Amino acid sequence: MTADELSAGLARVCARAGLGALSSEPQRLTGGAVMESWRFSAGGSDYVLRRAPSLAFMEGRPYGHATEAALIEAARAKGVTAPEVVAVLEEADGLGSGFVMRALPGTADPKVILACDDPDGLLRGIAVDLARIHRLRQGDVPEGVPVMDYRAAIADLKQQFMDAGGDRPIIALGLKWLEDNCPPEVEPVLNHGDYRMGNLLVEGSALTGVLDWEIAHFGDPHEDLAFGCMAVWRFARYDRPALGLGSIEDYIAAYEAEAGVSIDPARFRFWTIYRTVWWALGCLKMAAQWRSGADRMLERVVISRRTSEQELDLLLLLEGEAPRAKRRGWVPSSSADERFEPMGEASASEIAVAVSEWLATLKDKLSGHDRFQLAVARNALGILEREYHSEYDFQWLGCSDELAADILSGAKTLADKDLLQSLRFAALEKVRADSPKYPAFSAARKKWLKEE
Repeated sequence: MTADELSAGLARVCARAGLGALSSEPQRLTGGAVMESWRFSAGGSDYVLRRAPSLAFMEGRPYGHATEAALIEAARAKGVTAPEVVAVLEEADGLGSGFVMRALPGTADPKVILACDDPDGLLRGIAVDLARIHRLRQGDVPEGVPVMDYRAAIADLKQQFMDAGGDRPIIALGLKWLEDNCPPEVEPVLNHGDYRMGNLLVEGSALTGVLDWEIAHFGDPHEDLAFGCMAVWRFARYDRPALGLGSIEDYIAAYEAEAGVSIDPARFRFWTIYRTVWWALGCLKMAAQWRSGADRMLERVVISRRTSEQELDLLLLLEGEAPRAKRRGWVPSSSADERFEPMGEASASEIAVAVSEWLATLKDKLSGHDRFQLAVARNALGILEREYHSEYDFQWLGCSDELAADILSGAKTLADKDLLQSLRFAALEKVRADSPKYPAFSAARKKWLKEE
């Protein structure tokens, strides 16, 4: 969609919703692994358009944007810090599927938020808002919001795994653990579904908005709590397990005080592992979405390479299931750290570096989403450069449909000879190329490596 088409569509929405005349060209906001966000002004106020990149992207979803918009309004009516929805897109608007919200103050940038002056106070505020979300029941929200069946959800993850090739042994390990440890269901509460750093707006040290409700559902409150505490959502603050802001103990204490319930550590662990598997498969599917043409954004293929981050996290979570003697083994250091002096014509690695360096010269000439995409492009070139220097074929490293099948069937477990060590090695090598600045990578190296 061209800029003119987008502006024309927004002008139609503004006229229909009585928002006034469009007074600024819409600007694409950074972030958003799935949906697009565009900020614009009309009638002296600021708004945000949230829309799907294509109608094909909405296929197979449990509900559409109209239901999501009504859900946000229902949560806001119950005191949740949610944005006000002012219009839902209609076919005549020519903008596809989405809705318009009144813009809220603050930033969703984790780098800014995690450097706030009062992380403990912010963590308490986030816990309180989550408890308010969990007070909503089915009668409080529009029809169509699904209720999670835990066993069916695990079976769905398993089917996604098989559809993606069924050849990642670490993900298979997680799926097998989930099947063996699924807890009994509890009274379902509304789960936001994506309650983590990146979807929270913050101004100073205060929460100003909870965004991205597209996968909200009814289920176990432990799921929302655990998801925000995954290593991937701590960003640079791996040392602060609760959203990169503080301790899990403090987060849960604040939640319990507001919700008037007690949190079960075993259920918290189950949902941490479940959501790590869920996000690993979510990353893996990004490449398929790009290949299908549903969304050809560069970010899709780069996010697909973040699957290895989740495999690393999953192994760190599950290695305690192995016998003590197996856990004590060390992984040899890789020769991938060694570099050679090239001769002759430029290598593929040097070409990737040269293009990345040229792209860096454009940084100050770009803004908004274009500047974000430039960073994604440089990240993609970095993956190619690091993979070039590896001695392994990354198409197959850490992949084996036979081993994955044996793990799913229970024929192989972490008690088997050298299985844990081989999985550790593959996980480290993959993340070394895909995401070497991932904080958990450094932690795993310290824990697992034997320097030679």
